[in-house]
Amino acid sequence: MTRASKARDADTETIEALLAGRPIVLVGMMGAGKTTVGRRLAQRLGRRFIDSDEEIESAAGMSIEDLFKAHGEPEFRAGEARVVSRLLREPGVVLGTGGGAFMNAETRAEIARQAVSIWLKADLDVLFARVSRRSNRPLLKTANPRETLKGLMDTRYPVYAEADVTVLSREVSQDQVAADVVAALVAHLGAMAAPEREKETAHGG
Repeated sequence: MTRASKARDADTETIEALLAGRPIVLVGMMGAGKTTVGRRLAQRLGRRFIDSDEEIESAAGMSIEDLFKAHGEPEFRAGEARVVSRLLREPGVVLGTGGGAFMNAETRAEIARQAVSIWLKADLDVLFARVSRRSNRPLLKTANPRETLKGLMDTRYPVYAEADVTVLSREVSQDQVAADVVAALVAHLGAMAAPEREKETAHGG
């Protein structure tokens, strides 16, 4: 086994021990890489990856775009909140959420109680280049999609910043971003566990 493989195994063991089965939830804008990074992260940690948008489409029997057209955004968001709440009860998963899911205050509170959240943060140029490759983004079907995207970022980024961990999604391989997520998780979970270890030591003494 190479030194890098040993380090990965040690990181995985650390993360899984400290999470004790809690979900890892990826939040961020459309195009941030939640699905591609999430799949690589899950593979690396030996977890199952779930995409909340795919679960919504499966339950509804139609695409996100068609759901928006048929029912409007408010009803879609209510259904999204119910699906995310259900998926948070799945043990040992990496959950990729839609861009608007974390904007729901009840969903944020539930994620905070039951999971560890990671914001994949990307700048406007990176996001717009990625989302421009696909035409199935209902929120961007406007006269000026770049300006619409910027407006969404201005609204959502202060809320995304409430996530437990922030990792920069940039134009590198998604494996590298997944590795950055692992390193950030190890640091965050270790820092959260340190006070508990100190209390146990003090109690034992």
